[in-house]
Amino acid sequence: MTEADFIAALRTLAPHPAARGLADDAAVIEIGSETLVLTKDMMVEGVHWPREQSLADVAWKLVAVNLSDLAAKGAKPVGVMLGYSLGADDAAFLDGLKAALETFHVPLLGGDTISGDGRRTFSLTAIGHATDTPVPSRSGAREGDGIFLCGSVGGAMMGFEALTQGGTGDRTPFIRPTPLLSQGRALAPCVTAMMDVSDGLLVDAWRMAEASGATLAINSASVPIAAPEDRRQDALRWGDDYALLFTAPVDTALPADAALIGMVEPRGKTSLLLDREWLSGPAGLGYQH
Repeated sequence: MTEADFIAALRTLAPHPAARGLADDAAVIEIGSETLVLTKDMMVEGVHWPREQSLADVAWKLVAVNLSDLAAKGAKPVGVMLGYSLGADDAAFLDGLKAALETFHVPLLGGDTISGDGRRTFSLTAIGHATDTPVPSRSGAREGDGIFLCGSVGGAMMGFEALTQGGTGDRTPFIRPTPLLSQGRALAPCVTAMMDVSDGLLVDAWRMAEASGATLAINSASVPIAAPEDRRQDALRWGDDYALLFTAPVDTALPADAALIGMVEPRGKTSLLLDREWLSGPAGLGYQH
């Protein structure tokens, strides 16, 4: 069973409106007058972090990637809950966790610990409250909207290469990314669709287009990259940058810095046009589980 098959089966078990059809970055649930946003991400040793990366940085990143999902919903963090597999370097993980919680002003509310053999797995559930409703989704991109990117892509790729190949480049974008929380809250009232770029700009744009029933036409030269120009195509496909990809009317006065990287068009041959060339599918456009 592929990941897509498994998620399709899960959708039959998740009819609640808060689940958003399991096609979004987070669950959105209304409780009384409050709208809560909940998200969970997992990290697996050897898949999401290389052996060269310290567990202090892994802990930071675990917090950051979950908060990035809240950022894409314009949510303010309320707290996090940790799922932790005990093993070597637990003290380093705690140091990184403390640093991230203090930096992003997020309390730890609880969680669970286990001990076990094999590759270690960590998970985090982040809880936030919406600062604007309706809460942005992936599915609202409309024909005639502009496609925007808040942040850049390619920095994590360069940081990973510096970490694993002993280079002198800046490792920070890969090991300690910064979720764009304030930008997400500012943008939420303006956007028609929004998500964070976690698996690669192109594959995430494909997912937004699929959810919206539209075609996203992207001009690669307009995309801000934090990599050498000759690595532009790689940067468009590399993940872990946690920029915010969103759509909005092109004449919107945006409250955060963002680059116009394309336009939303009626659904055409496929979901994605790159430099006016149709891309046939999500394979090869970014990270696939």
